[in-house]
Amino acid sequence: MAYDRNQPYNEIPLLPPPAQIEDDIDILKKLVSASRALASANKTVLRLPNPTMLFNTIALQEAQTSTAIENIFTTEDELYKAVSDTVQEDNANVATKEVLRYREALWEGYHLINEKKVIDFDSVISIFRQVKNTVAGIRPPQSQTTIKRGQSEFRAGEIIYTPPRGAGLIEKLLHNLLGYLNDDEKYPADPLLKMCIAHYQFEAIHPFQDGNGRTGRILNLLYLVNKGLLSQPTLYLSKYIILNKDDYYYNLGTVTQRGAWKDWILYMLDAVENTALLTEKLITEILTQMNATLEYGKSKMKWYNKEINEAIFSQPYLKPRIIGQLIERSSRTTLSKYMTDLVKARILTPQKDGKEVYYLNDDLIRILKG
Repeated sequence: MAYDRNQPYNEIPLLPPPAQIEDDIDILKKLVSASRALASANKTVLRLPNPTMLFNTIALQEAQTSTAIENIFTTEDELYKAVSDTVQEDNANVATKEVLRYREALWEGYHLINEKKVIDFDSVISIFRQVKNTVAGIRPPQSQTTIKRGQSEFRAGEIIYTPPRGAGLIEKLLHNLLGYLNDDEKYPADPLLKMCIAHYQFEAIHPFQDGNGRTGRILNLLYLVNKGLLSQPTLYLSKYIILNKDDYYYNLGTVTQRGAWKDWILYMLDAVENTALLTEKLITEILTQMNATLEYGKSKMKWYNKEINEAIFSQPYLKPRIIGQLIERSSRTTLSKYMTDLVKARILTPQKDGKEVYYLNDDLIRILKG
């Protein structure tokens, strides 16, 4: 039966895909290089004094870029201010709140996976709800959900894909997908290969009315954590996807239309490899700068220490309270003096926003901008 993009793709094949995929020479070669790059990046992550600091740096970039793939844009300035100040976060614009929800969904999912040791149906629903700030779940069978070309594209509004639809069908497909991911005895494929295959399947199932892309990209990272390939879900995968967005959607489409798994898998493995190299480079540069700033800060200020240095590199924009939390019995006068010292030493740069003052770590911002 020929594929018809205007009809629900209810005939989507269950996983696993054809067995020859696991034996393809080109895929195996790419799997080796991608795995090596990922292992090296993860080793670098473990060098950080506090790996969770990456949630305000690399994970925040991942959140910003992943939402940008869905044409939801926010500026880094708005984002960093919101992260550094809960009041600013509450008053943030809609796009910034979308990005912050992605980051929180990633963080919540990370804790769920560490607790459950498996990606189950309830975890997927929980992550989606966090992403979209909703109590909704799987889209109902009567929902006429379609994927259309964007308004800026040629033939805007044209249907390019109609996901499966029917009572109990989406649930059946999701349970098959999760079984494939979690049952390594029945499906003993390399976990990196499984991630590539599962990402296509999740996007093809399109289980929710909105937020599928962001939920799927979070699941990619959490699965790698679950399988021990990442210690933290901080792979900046969305940057590669947005830079190669046309190839991403084209290769997704060829699996649907022709069952052409190879090009899709090679694309995803290339994304993992390139992203791992980028992530390792970013972390290495952050560590090098942290060490240089620590030595410089200690030479300029007697009170400067490792803990304060780590706090300064925890996020690009800082409020004084971040430093104040580390200074025992600190008065407002003492904290004010310390912030003045940091500015004089040019470790931080003040920036006024109305009545608020933020302190920018220009070195960290420079590194994150690449």
